[in-house]
Amino acid sequence: MTSLWRLCAGMALTILVGCGAGADLRPDAPLEVISSASYRHDGPPALTLYTMINNRSEAGAHTSLMINASQRIIFDPAGSVRLSSVPERDDVLYGVTPEVADFYARAHARKTYRVAIQRIEVPADVAERAMQLAIGNGPVGSARCAQSTAALLRQLPGFESIGATWFPKSLMRDFGALPGVETRVLVENDDDDKTVAIAAYENKVAAR
Repeated sequence: MTSLWRLCAGMALTILVGCGAGADLRPDAPLEVISSASYRHDGPPALTLYTMINNRSEAGAHTSLMINASQRIIFDPAGSVRLSSVPERDDVLYGVTPEVADFYARAHARKTYRVAIQRIEVPADVAERAMQLAIGNGPVGSARCAQSTAALLRQLPGFESIGATWFPKSLMRDFGALPGVETRVLVENDDDDKTVAIAAYENKVAAR
């Protein structure tokens, strides 16, 4: 482990509220750290759309997209969960191992929110294009999580039916109408304060 990686891993975790609050305060990880954290998942190329839904109001609260291409990343525009051990640059999370992917979904699922998880397998070149679009997108402003994700998807072959929208549930419905999409809903009863789950995960990583 390089001293640069230790520095990044030692950064305090950043907790954001909702889709975009405080997004401009997130520091970007150095490119050397991003490169060293690259993780290639051995599953088929796929796109996984996450939609966080408020259990009280039924409103969509956040949208993000996991992309399994030549590496696995999460495009998390103006996102709300960050880990010191998972490098982030311009709203893209790197090093998305199975453990990180599982924690990412579960950190959003709690007594006040559920997570709709929609996965579709795609050709390798489509997944790679999605990854490059995510990396090249740049940081996303507050409340634009669904808008920026929909705009990315609409540039991909086979996703032309995705409508332009600012609303996570509208994007969820369009994505769910694509042929071959697998959908599941993650429901948990964790504390509404995400910092509790994040701190527990950080402590587990630090103890290894």
